[in-house]
Amino acid sequence: MNTADNSVVPTTETRQAGRRTWRFLRDRRGNVAIEFSLLAIPFSLLVFAILESCISFAGSQLLANATDDVARQLRTGQVKAAGLTEATVKQLICDQIDILVASGCPGLKIDLRQYSTFKDAAAMKIIYVGSGSTKELASSNFQFDPGKSMTKNMLRVFYEWPVMTDFMRKAMSNLKGSKTLHFASMTWQNEPFDD
Repeated sequence: MNTADNSVVPTTETRQAGRRTWRFLRDRRGNVAIEFSLLAIPFSLLVFAILESCISFAGSQLLANATDDVARQLRTGQVKAAGLTEATVKQLICDQIDILVASGCPGLKIDLRQYSTFKDAAAMKIIYVGSGSTKELASSNFQFDPGKSMTKNMLRVFYEWPVMTDFMRKAMSNLKGSKTLHFASMTWQNEPFDD
C-alpha cells in the first residue's frame, strides 16, 4: 500500500519569492542608514537633555558664586546698609551672572533680611503660590531689610531660569512659564565695621 506524500512541491512563484526574501535578508547594503535612522532621535534627545542640564547647572553655580560674593561685601562692610537699596544688590548680582542670563536679569529676585538668631534664619522656607504648571514664588518670600554691623543676616537669591529646549520644558520646569527655580542662600553675622 502506498502512502501519499503530504509534502507540497514548491511552485516556481514560491521559489522566486523565497529567493527574494533570502536575498533581502542577506543584503547588508543600507543597514547603517536604517540603524542610524532608528537611533538618531533617541541620541538627539539625549544630547539635548545633557546640554540643557549642563547649562542649567552652570547657571546655578554662577548664581551661588555671585550670592557668596555679594554676601561677603555686605558682611565686611564693603557695601553698607546705610543707603543700600534692593536695586543696588540686584545689580551687584546681575553684573556677575549676566554672562549666562538675559540682559537685565529679568528672572532675578532677592530677599535680604536681618535676624535675631541663626536659628530664625534657618527656619525660613520658600513659599509657593499655585501648583503644577501654575506654581510661582509668593511675594511674601521677598523683603529688603539689611542689618548694620554685628547683625545676623541672610541673603536669598532666586532666579527663574527658562528651559530652552522645547521638548525638555515639561520634564525640567517646576515654575509657571516653563521655568525652573535656581536658588542660592548665604547666612552670616556682619563684622564690627563703622556704620
